[in-house]
This record gives sequence, C-alpha cells and structure tokens, in this order.
Amino acid sequence: MTRLRALSLVLCAALGGSLSAHAADPIKIGVSAPFTGGSSPMGLSMRDGVKLAVAEINKAGGLLGRQIQLVERDDEAKNERGVQVTQELINKEHVVATLGYANTGVALASTRFYQEAKIPVFDNIATGSSVTQQFLPPEFPDNYVFRNAAYDGIQAHMIVEEAVVRRKLTKVAILNDDTNYGMLGRGDLEKALAAKGVKPVAEEKFKIKDVDMTAQLLRAKEAGAEAILTYAIGPELAQVANGMKKLGWKVPMIGSWTLSMGNFIDNAGAESEGVRMPQTFIQEPNTPKRKAFIEAYVKAYNPPNGRIASPVSAAQGYDSILLLAAAIRQAGSTDGPAIRAALENLKEKVDGVVTVYEHPFSHDNHEAITANIPVIGEVRGGHVVYAYEEERKNPLRLEKH
Repeated sequence: MTRLRALSLVLCAALGGSLSAHAADPIKIGVSAPFTGGSSPMGLSMRDGVKLAVAEINKAGGLLGRQIQLVERDDEAKNERGVQVTQELINKEHVVATLGYANTGVALASTRFYQEAKIPVFDNIATGSSVTQQFLPPEFPDNYVFRNAAYDGIQAHMIVEEAVVRRKLTKVAILNDDTNYGMLGRGDLEKALAAKGVKPVAEEKFKIKDVDMTAQLLRAKEAGAEAILTYAIGPELAQVANGMKKLGWKVPMIGSWTLSMGNFIDNAGAESEGVRMPQTFIQEPNTPKRKAFIEAYVKAYNPPNGRIASPVSAAQGYDSILLLAAAIRQAGSTDGPAIRAALENLKEKVDGVVTVYEHPFSHDNHEAITANIPVIGEVRGGHVVYAYEEERKNPLRLEKH
C-alpha cells in the first residue's frame, strides 16, 4: 500500500468517525420553570414528569437515532429571569424546542423569542388564555407557541358552572393575586359570570407573599358573598383559606387548578377540605397509562405520602414530551419549522396520561386540551380526588362536546 493511499484511508476513517460522532449528538430540549419559590411545586413536578418520559424514550433508542438531552433552567417565576433563561437556551444551548413555563407572566414575556427564532415552545403549565394567542395570522403567518394545559377560558367556565349552576350560589366574590395570571384569570371569571347574568358582589386582589387577607375577606363577607372564587397560587391561596378560619367564616372556595398544589393543601391543612377546582389529571390509577405513570413517578421521586406535589403539572409535563417526540419522528428532523408543521398535522395517536391525543393541534389552534377533558377535583383528606363519580368513571373524557 502506498503512503498516499494509507494517509487517505486514515483521513477517511477520521472523517467518518467525526461524522458518526456528529450524527450521534444528543437532541437538546429546554425545560424552563420555577424550581424554587412558591411556584416550585408546579415547576419541579413538571420537570420530573418530563424526565420520566425522556428516560423511556431514550431507553427505547431515542429520537432519530439520537438521545434526548434536557437542558434545565430555573426561571424563578420572574419575568425578567424567564427572558434571560429563554435567550440562553436559544443562543447558547441551541435547543430544538423548549417545554415549560408555569407562570403566565413569564410565558407572555418569554415566548416571543422562540417565535422570532422559529423554535417551538410547549407551554405545559401556564394557563393564561392569551399565551397561545400572541402570534396569530395575518400578522404572523405561523405560530410557534403550543400548549397542553387547560387555558383559563375553559377553567373559568367550569368554576362558574360549579358555583352558580350546580350549587346555585349567585352571590360570589373573586379573590386573585395581582400577577398576570391572577388579573387575566379574573377577567375570564368576570366574562363567565356575566354569561350567567351574575355580577360579583366583591372583587379583591393581593400580592405574592402577602400573609394577611383579612381586609379583603371582610369586604367579601360584608358584601354577602356565598362563595369565594380564586385565581392565585398555593401559598397565597392557603392564606385565603386560613383567613376565613380566623374570621369564623366558612363559605365554599372554588378556583382555578392551582388549588390542587401541595403547598396550598399542606399550608391550609383542614381548611383545604372540600375546596374544588378544575383538573386535567387526578392522581388515581384509573387507566393503565395512569397506573404506570403514578407508579414510575413515586418510585423515581418518592414524594411525601406518595402524593405528587402538583399532579397536573407532572402529567402535562410527561405528555408534552410525548407530543413533541411524535412530531420530531414525523418530521424526521429537528428543524423548528418542520417540527411546528408536524405538530399542526400530527398523524400519530399519542397515548398520554391526561388523555389520548388525536390531531391535537391545527395551524390555527394550538390548544391540545379541549373543554370536554378537565374534571372537577376536590380536596379530601389531604389529597385531590374526583368531586363527581360520573367523571371518575370516564377518566379520559374522550367524547367531544
């Protein structure tokens, strides 16, 4: 063999090895959520649900012959931190997509950067109705923001149905925090109440980390409120429940899905009993998929008393990676526009924890959770259970309304 041919073979082998190594580079997917602070039960539960799904996919061979690598960032539930994390994931980590956002304000502040970069972002917790509506035609030909959480328009309708229709409580007060989440949620509640011909007898707000809701509750009580409708997160919701106890005033508390957060139930204690809220997932093994998911989660993370801190967040996190993986397989690519197009015309039926997803998105509708899917949950004995037996018997809620 001539020296030239030998050198050529060595070079080819080196290049081949380099190309093989490049082909095997992991697929980077961002995970952005609060892992510290009052919103952390949502962020940590979501992240852990995502990690379970990724472990299953990687064990089965990954995607497109490559392993998935999660790039996690704590956005601290702060808008400015969310923007910083988003830019880092896009420009430094070069993620092909990102999952997350627990807080509506953070999502609204951050998703525009994914839109500009043409990288899909999967909102799997934040429920502000406007999150997926920012980049619609004709101004924006394509929208890169997708969601598999029950947006607030759906939840507000369910809250009002529970209070006004099922319980016949027409004198209601709204208590909400003053974040984007709380204020936008209050707006959705006002619209849902108006559709039933009901005007709140009181509307009160408070700040994150407030610990005394006495003044707001007194005004609601004096206005004759028969129920409290809430839009806030766990720690402050607990202060509302405990504040009613201090006043010796007990009326039903019905609110958005965040009333299922572990830090509400634990901090409110006995005062959380009977509280009701919409839920896309309740931690009960009433389908084979749910049974396997709950067992895997408890085994992997050993949550106290076996209760997931935010079951909804964990389940939606798990499902979001399944939906994204199905799109990447269909696209045969990690190119942003190709993934977006695949999500909008998903051919694979995805067997999720929340439901079975069949064509969950279209070009003009990026909401995977439809109004027929959520159920009403109730806190009993420190856990969220089904409030209505008929909903428990139809856990996947597959019929279309």
